[in-house]
Amino acid sequence: MISAPSGSPHARILGVGGYRPNRVVPNSEIVDLIDSSDEWIRTRSGITERRWANEDETVQMMSVAASRKALEHAGIGIDQIDCVLVATVSHLRQTPAVAALVADELGADHPAAFDVSAACAGFCHGIAMASDLVRGGSAKHVLVIGVERLSDITNPHDRGTAFIFADGAGAAVVGPSDEPGIGPVVWGSSGDKADMIQTPDWFVANEAKEIPWLTMDGNPVFRWAAFAMAKVGQEALEKAGITADELDCFVPHQANMRIVDALARSMKLPATVEIARDIATMGNTSAASVPLALERMIEQGQAKSGDTALLIAFGAGLVYAAQVVVVP
Repeated sequence: MISAPSGSPHARILGVGGYRPNRVVPNSEIVDLIDSSDEWIRTRSGITERRWANEDETVQMMSVAASRKALEHAGIGIDQIDCVLVATVSHLRQTPAVAALVADELGADHPAAFDVSAACAGFCHGIAMASDLVRGGSAKHVLVIGVERLSDITNPHDRGTAFIFADGAGAAVVGPSDEPGIGPVVWGSSGDKADMIQTPDWFVANEAKEIPWLTMDGNPVFRWAAFAMAKVGQEALEKAGITADELDCFVPHQANMRIVDALARSMKLPATVEIARDIATMGNTSAASVPLALERMIEQGQAKSGDTALLIAFGAGLVYAAQVVVVP
């Protein structure tokens, strides 16, 4: 008879860390390229500035930097990491997975390592998988990273995307817990809406000697996210067995300030709930946005250890994922 794996009864996030690129890009640097204005960008998205990576701030470099902070916050050595999971859509090599390169640079002891492509929802997908890995016995500690260099695949002249997307990395260490620290995930996809956010075929683009720019049909995406995702968030609360009144923090994907506000209204979150608004100075960093926003809330005292936080993210696919977690 095959032996069954034995894991922890529960899992939780033990620590988080982030990396924000050095280059700050204000709206004034973008407006002329897209025939726009600072007021238009702020009104439409809530963004005043964003971060774009320099040449040396690669997907791998930013992942390693964020991971080191997360490991330090968790009090976990890299030798204790059994699996490294990287969520990204901007590691522009089909193979090898950047997760293996990150694990090697960190000095990990031959962990499982793989990438996840779930766009802006990738980090929340990663947290769900990490929780299952720990509870299922496949790993004791999992390093989950969300990282993007969207400036590489964003057309600087596209009025619909140039002012939104940005770069950065966030990481979390997930490990065993005696008490529930990561609630059931609510996730899914709507592949019939895949053309709303996409890049053209990579090989076709290369034959044409063109960069495969990311495109987005903004208005339909806004309507879908602002209303459909409120139901997903509510379901995540119900599966976790808590109400909005018991929630301490709301950490949605930092796609657009108007979407953040619409979700909070639709879910009828009380005024006592702290809401992440990292997009104002970071832009939309896709898979990195939730961990970066959570890290900033912890640093600024908006989120305290032991608080309950609702994470929710959504993006190209269209895909989504949400779960309630205990703040490390």
